[in-house]
Amino acid sequence: MTSKLLLCDCEGTQSIDADRISSACELSCSKVHTALCTRELGVVAEMLQTDDQVVIACGQETVVFSDLADDLGVDQPGCVDLRDRAGWSDQGQNAAPKMAALAAEAMLPQPITSAVDVISEGTCCIIGSGEIAYDLAEQLSDSLAVTVLVTDEVQPLSRAFDVIRAKVRNLSGALGGFTWHLDQVQQLEPGGRGDFAWSAPRDRAKSRSDIVVDLTGGTALVAAPDKREGYLRADPRDAVAVARLAFDAVQLVGTFEKPLYVRLDEALCAHSRAGQTGCSNCLDICPTGAITSATDHVAIDPMICAGCGECSALCPSTAITYEDPPVSAILSRMHILARTFRRAGGTAPRLLVHDAHGAQMIRMVARFGRGLPADVIPLELNVVSGFGHAEMLAGLAHGFARVDVLLGPKVERDALDRELVLAQAIAGQGALSLIDEVDPDAFADLLYAQEVPLPLTDPVLPLGNRRQITRLAAQALNAKTESPLALPDGASYGAVVVNTGTCTLCLSCVSLCPSGALIDNPDKPQLNFQQDACLQCGICRTICPEQAINLVPQLDLSDKALSQQVLNEEEPFECIECGAAFGVRSTIERIMDKLSGTHPMFATSDQARLIQMCDDCRVNAQFHSADNPFQSSPRPRVVTTDDYFSKRKDH
Repeated sequence: MTSKLLLCDCEGTQSIDADRISSACELSCSKVHTALCTRELGVVAEMLQTDDQVVIACGQETVVFSDLADDLGVDQPGCVDLRDRAGWSDQGQNAAPKMAALAAEAMLPQPITSAVDVISEGTCCIIGSGEIAYDLAEQLSDSLAVTVLVTDEVQPLSRAFDVIRAKVRNLSGALGGFTWHLDQVQQLEPGGRGDFAWSAPRDRAKSRSDIVVDLTGGTALVAAPDKREGYLRADPRDAVAVARLAFDAVQLVGTFEKPLYVRLDEALCAHSRAGQTGCSNCLDICPTGAITSATDHVAIDPMICAGCGECSALCPSTAITYEDPPVSAILSRMHILARTFRRAGGTAPRLLVHDAHGAQMIRMVARFGRGLPADVIPLELNVVSGFGHAEMLAGLAHGFARVDVLLGPKVERDALDRELVLAQAIAGQGALSLIDEVDPDAFADLLYAQEVPLPLTDPVLPLGNRRQITRLAAQALNAKTESPLALPDGASYGAVVVNTGTCTLCLSCVSLCPSGALIDNPDKPQLNFQQDACLQCGICRTICPEQAINLVPQLDLSDKALSQQVLNEEEPFECIECGAAFGVRSTIERIMDKLSGTHPMFATSDQARLIQMCDDCRVNAQFHSADNPFQSSPRPRVVTTDDYFSKRKDH
């Protein structure tokens, strides 16, 4: 199957160089049409019925082409927006390299994110005052199984839905699986004349619902309520917003696909060891509360996870990886964009990373303003909050002169702020930035006024996990740097410094190091360290009984960081009986000085000698000593027949 790109200049409003695009992308391009979505729609119909993979250079009229494919009973065509992102620009006459890059990217196959089915059967719990909640429950009772958790004394007039009173202790879960923990639960007793009665309150009740409608007007019952699927909330004073909830709630019945945004490898997690807490980056940054502690590692609830990706950006060990899309897919897109731009004659491309809000900004800038500069290549992601330092550095390593991330009003930026500082410490200040601008014209002016540094002369192709990508990109960007790069506090790269004067080589740090960066030597008292593996989690510093360990955030790009370095070593003490090496000489001598002749257990020289023996010799010496602590009472003599005879003679 061959690929065919159908080109259209949109009523002559943009200039398209078909030959240049075809040559740079190595794909077949049609002639430049003028109105594929209207007068020349028949051309699209003919192409869709061939065996070619058809991609149409139009992002605005995708619905028209999709409906046409449905009518013809053929596969859906691909669409790529060359007009708004390249053609409609003050520099549109120089947009051929960018058009070629965008067309080549559109041909890349994209991975499919794994998903699970979420089933919502329509059980709905409305919480709020009776005056508002009962009216909404009346509207929904024909479509949903409604229960009202009323927060005041108002009683219902209708019995079309259930009503309870209770104090909410906790609400957890998401669409199709909310769990309520309630105290002081009172059920409505419908019998009798006059007002309904309430049952006696009961504590520690548990209930479930598929949908939650919060009309309390107070603090949300869950973290990040806007990101919690199935949790609907409105100001009870806003009648329009409350009415809109009725429509939204009815739409949440059925089977839905829930993407599995992140993947967790528990074996790599550096959260905790032996009760000592190390890394808690993901726990601190997660806006929805989907991540919880689970002893030595964390646990992620995929039903609550909203897919912001911040946890994967900050995870030092790559135990958490983002899957929508994975980092390898983003790197492939970067590579094809930069390579095709250069092949088409471009020299210093800039990468603009954005989400759906950014795409709308770009369309508005193109239609009503200056459009994007010809060297600014947009890269649209589902979310930009997980675009971490590894991806930023990879963009520069691929040959982009700048990498800018366009923020939107709903973007979680806590991780981005931290990751930008780390990336700038490695690559420098001038080539990376976050753009926080909501005015389209001001956004365009900022891009046109930007200083564009020189891109990397020899681009590289960083591969692997985030740590490997960072190291490869940093080496390319700092080819002439010999000393380690200083990093900000909290960075996930660095060295361990040991105070050899206080370290006793107990090696407790080695036993708890989650990444194996600290290593012992089975043949002698020695503490080794491999800097490339260090996560700077701090467990070694926390567990050290002598407080002899300090962390130094830095990135050593030399080969020395990949090999083991000796942090501390001493001569072993030789057993005075068998000569076998055991323990640390300085430690044994220090114990001798403190205990010999003073401690009751080592008051004599013979007892003090036990300190200088290995385990086997110490046990042997104690066993044969006069006051052997392991010695039991003498065994009784075996009674024989002669003993019985002698007793008879005596009597």
